[in-house]
Amino acid sequence: MCGIVGGVGERDITPILLEGLRRLEYRGYDSSGIALLAADRTIHRVRALGKINQLEKKIDSVATGFSGNIGIAHTRWATHGVPSENNAHPHICNNKVAVVHNGIIENYQSLKQTQLEMGYRFTSETDTEVVAHAIHQQLEVTNDLLEAVTQALREFEGAYALGVIANNNPDTLIAARNGSPLVVGVGIGEYFIASDVAALLPVTQNFIFLEEGDIAKITRGSVEIYNINGVSVERPVKQSSLSVTAVELGEYRHYMHKEIFEQPQAVIDSLEGRITQNSVLVSSFGPQAESVFSSIERVHIIACGTSYHAGFVAKYWTEDIIGLPCQVEVASEFRYRNPVIQNNTLFVTISQSGETADTLAAIQQIKKNRILDNIPTLAICNVPESSLIRESDLSYLTHAGPEIGVASTKAFTTQLVALSLLVTCIGKVKKILNIEREGLIVKGLQKLPSLISNALAHEASIEDMAKLFADKQHALFLGRGTMYPIAMEGALKLKEISYIHAEAYPAGELKHGPLALIDENMPVVAIAPLDDLLEKLKSNIQEVKARGGQMIVFEDELSDISSEEGFNVIKATTNVGRITAPITYNILLQLLSYHVALIKGTDVDQPRNLAKSVTVE
Repeated sequence: MCGIVGGVGERDITPILLEGLRRLEYRGYDSSGIALLAADRTIHRVRALGKINQLEKKIDSVATGFSGNIGIAHTRWATHGVPSENNAHPHICNNKVAVVHNGIIENYQSLKQTQLEMGYRFTSETDTEVVAHAIHQQLEVTNDLLEAVTQALREFEGAYALGVIANNNPDTLIAARNGSPLVVGVGIGEYFIASDVAALLPVTQNFIFLEEGDIAKITRGSVEIYNINGVSVERPVKQSSLSVTAVELGEYRHYMHKEIFEQPQAVIDSLEGRITQNSVLVSSFGPQAESVFSSIERVHIIACGTSYHAGFVAKYWTEDIIGLPCQVEVASEFRYRNPVIQNNTLFVTISQSGETADTLAAIQQIKKNRILDNIPTLAICNVPESSLIRESDLSYLTHAGPEIGVASTKAFTTQLVALSLLVTCIGKVKKILNIEREGLIVKGLQKLPSLISNALAHEASIEDMAKLFADKQHALFLGRGTMYPIAMEGALKLKEISYIHAEAYPAGELKHGPLALIDENMPVVAIAPLDDLLEKLKSNIQEVKARGGQMIVFEDELSDISSEEGFNVIKATTNVGRITAPITYNILLQLLSYHVALIKGTDVDQPRNLAKSVTVE
C-alpha cells in the first residue's frame, strides 16, 4: 500500500527519487521520506507529513545541501502508528542502517521486546523499526550488507518489500520481497528499485521483476539476485510497454475523470485479439483454457472491493447464460475459513494490481490444499508481471492501461469485459451456447465502446444532478438482478471519494428495513434498465416516492418513468443487453460520484485513508 523508490548511480539521485515518489502518490499515503548516503558515508534523512511537495520544501531548506548517488525513499500509508514524522520512513538504526518497508512484520512485538532488552532504542510506533535494528544487529557480526539482510529476514513473519542501505557498504543497495511487489529498474551505469514500474518510467523502461523470496544486491555496475534458498538466480529483463505520458493528467483535472473517459478505448484494447467478427477466442485465457473449461462443473470467484462487485455481476451471467453454479466470495473471508472445495471447480481471482494481499493469499491457500484432481485457477488482472498472474494456471490481462485514481473505473469495466468473455468461452467449449447466441454476445461487446461514449455524453445532466447531494450525508442505491452489484459499486464509489455514507440494496428488499430510512434528506439512486424486472422496480420506486424520498433514476430511453417534483430521471441508455447493460449503467454512477466529490471538495484521486493497491491485510 506504501510506495518504495531507491537507486544507485553516478549522479545525484535525489530528483529521481522525488519524481518516483510523485508517481507513486496514487497508491495512497500520509507521509513521505528520503535517505541518502553522502560521500562521507553519512546517512542524511528528511521526512515530512502530507504531500510530496512538503518533503521537497524540507529538502530545499537543508542548509548544507542534500545529495547523494545512493538512496531510498518512501511514501507511507499508516498501519502501525499514527501518521507522524517520527513514524515516516526511512527508519535508521544507530546512524548506520536505513530501511524502507512495505508490508507488515507480524511478529514485530516479540522482536521489539528482544531488541529493547539488547539496548536498542525505538523512536517510532512502527513495525518497520525492528527491521532496521535486526539488520544492524547482523552487521555487528558480518560486514557484508547482503549477508546481514539475509540473516535478518529469517527472523521476520509477515509480508515485506525492503530497500536497505548502510554506511559500511557505501556502494550497495539491497532489495528483498516477500508478499509485497518490488521491481528493479535497469539503467545505463545505474539501477533503481520501486514498488511498480510507473515510478521509474522517466529513467528506464527495462525492468527485472523480483519473485517471492528474492533478495537482490544492487551496485552501480551489477545486480545479483538470490532466491529464497540463497541460490543465485537469473531473472529476465523485460521492457515495459508503458510510456511516461500514459500516467500523466493531460487536459484533465483529475486522474479519475481522465480514466472514466478512457473507458471506450480500454474496452477496445481489452477485446483486441480476443474476438473475431462472430466468435470469442478461447485461447485468450491461455493455451490450456479449452481443456480446462471442458472439464469444469462450477465457478468460484474470489476478489476484494470493486473486483468483488465485478465477480458478483459475473455470478448472474454464469448462472443465467450458461447454467453453471457460481459462488462469489470476499477474499479476506475465504482465506480464514475452511471452505468446502469441490472437484471440477474453476477458481477465478480478480485484481487490478495482481498484488492484493488477501486475494493472493486465497489463491496460495487453494494451491497448497489442492489435493483434488481438477481445481484449476484463473487470474483476471491488469498487470502482466504481477504475482497473481504468476500464481495462476490461466490468466486474462485486461489491458486497461495504468489506473492512477484510487477509485477504480476503467479497471472495473475491463474486468466485466473479461468476465463476459470467460462466461461465453466456457459456454462455447461446453456446447451450452450455440453459434447464434455466441454471435449475439460478440456483437453486443463490439457495440460497447459506442454505448459507453453515449453514456459519457450525459455528463452535463449528471453534473447538474450531483447538486442534490451538496448537503447530504447519506444515500441509498437500488438495483435488481445484475444492477444490484452495480448499485453496490455505485455506493462504494460515492463513499470512497465524497465521504457520503452510501449503501446498496436489492430493490425488493426495501420493505425489509431500508424504507425506515427514507425521508427528504436521504437521496435514493435507482438503476432502471428496460428488462424483465422493470415493472417490479417501478413499484419499489413508488414506495420511496410515497414516503417523501428524493429519487434519482437512471433509465433506458424507452422506459416510461418521467421527471417530476422529487423525481429526477436521466434517460441515459438504450439498446443495451444483459451483458452491456450493467457495464453501461456503471459509467453513469462513476460520473455521479465524481461530480458529487467535486461539490464536496474532497481529494478525488487520493481519498483519505485509502490506498490503490492493498498489499497488506
